Amino acid sequence: MKMDKVRSDIEIASGTKIEPIVNIAKELGISEDEIDPYGRYKAKLTDELMDRVKDKPDGKLILVTAINPTPAGEGKTTVTVGLGQAMKVIGKNAIIALREPSLGPCFGLKGGAAGGGYSQVVPMDELNLHFTGDFHAITSANNLLAAMLDNHIQQGNDLRIDPKQIVWKRCVDMNDRVLRNITVGLGRKADGVTREDHFIITVASEIMAILCLCSDMDDLKKRLSRIIVAYSYDGKPVTAKDLNAVGAMAALLKDAIRPNLVQTLEHTPALVHGGPFANIAHGCNSVRATKTALKLCDYTITEAGFGADLGAEKFLDIKSRIAGLHPDAVVLVCTIRALKHNGGVPNDQLKKENLNALKTGIVNLEKHIENIAKFDVPCVVALNHIITDTDAEIEFVKNFCEGKGARFALADVWADGGEGGVELAKTVVSMIDECESKYHPLYPDSITLKEKIETIATEIYGAGSVEFSADALKQLAKLTELGFGGLPVCMAKNQYSLSDDKSVVGRPIGHVIHVREVYVSAGAGFVVALTGSIVTMPGLPKVPAAEHVDVNREGKITGLF
Repeated sequence: MKMDKVRSDIEIASGTKIEPIVNIAKELGISEDEIDPYGRYKAKLTDELMDRVKDKPDGKLILVTAINPTPAGEGKTTVTVGLGQAMKVIGKNAIIALREPSLGPCFGLKGGAAGGGYSQVVPMDELNLHFTGDFHAITSANNLLAAMLDNHIQQGNDLRIDPKQIVWKRCVDMNDRVLRNITVGLGRKADGVTREDHFIITVASEIMAILCLCSDMDDLKKRLSRIIVAYSYDGKPVTAKDLNAVGAMAALLKDAIRPNLVQTLEHTPALVHGGPFANIAHGCNSVRATKTALKLCDYTITEAGFGADLGAEKFLDIKSRIAGLHPDAVVLVCTIRALKHNGGVPNDQLKKENLNALKTGIVNLEKHIENIAKFDVPCVVALNHIITDTDAEIEFVKNFCEGKGARFALADVWADGGEGGVELAKTVVSMIDECESKYHPLYPDSITLKEKIETIATEIYGAGSVEFSADALKQLAKLTELGFGGLPVCMAKNQYSLSDDKSVVGRPIGHVIHVREVYVSAGAGFVVALTGSIVTMPGLPKVPAAEHVDVNREGKITGLF
């Protein structure tokens, strides 16, 4: 364990020598002509590169997920990065594929999303802030469509758009709760039609989902054209194509659809691209980045947001289905502290050995192991090791996992980087070699949207039933009538619990999932179901992380984590 382990993430990152990005590209067999550098340490891949490697055989695809997040912490991204570094330590050719961080949680409660300790993606500060401008492009494209929609109504409304049936929302990449419900068009007649409007966070925008699911520019434009922005007085959908907005939106996104190449602290290559949240969107990095990574290395390690009930389910039921991916293994991350939290232990008591609480709380991990098995993908549980874990606690978790048919490995990647992930890397490689993945989605396309929602709720969340609001039932009927019944479902649910009540920890059984609203993301290719009190524009906590961020006159940033 490194002696300076108490340093903050940004101090560790800023004190590490970063290789010029051209050197990282060269190790992948990528020439300087096949990347567009954004400074010295990050670059975008060119379409020429992606076209050159498209017919190469795929490497193995490893998905990293976790138990439901707790205040005790799980370290899913840290383990993802550490596993990629550990693959290099054991002589394997590996690459990481991650999502881009959002400014919302970076300045809110969660913090950044570049990993932690000695398992980070760098440059950490640039990655967590503006990076290569992808989120700005997505925000601009989203709001251009909103502006063209309102302008069409103002200029005569030839499409007969019903202002009461506008479903397209503006967005901003910030946690700003006061923008959830607003009134626009106040003032003079020339200032537009007065109506109620809404903001969502950029990572919840359908354009974010489209960017992450499209295969190329032609596919991007087809998906953008299908976006439903409103309904006419006759109840007919009005699309971005109807507003003649597709070309301009695509122009704003022409660079944003290209994956970004960076590196870890130990110079393992990482493609970081796209960033939909998993609690309100589909929670996976871009298909283009994942598919390109599979062509560049023998092992691609990717992750999906939040717990396996959200990110992993959506990776396996939405992204893999749409993109034709075949995951070879799942790594399920947990910590003993988080398991004890699920067992009812107060946060200030989590460092003490408590086998009874561990036995009570491990049911959350148990449910996630069972859920991964429903997709017939081999699973290894990675215990993200913390110094206060006792031998008895570790042994209990190990025996429990193996008794449930999952492999087990310790990971010390926060403190020791790649060296701390050797056991995990060897376990994952041997599992892939010995256990064939028979991956399949949880449900077929052919069942109804209502049945898909009920299947996810009962099979993945352990619910006893689903209660649909009257509005949700009407919306389901309308979407089916419009021809969207064959699409997969993206469940919008809080990340903290298997139920739709974030205060319920452990493994609730037989609860009711409440679906209050359903809408279609026609361009992305899925139907969204909002459950419980989930919102698509988060708010800042009482003491936001932004209060601790600063920069000095030399441009050195502090306070990011």
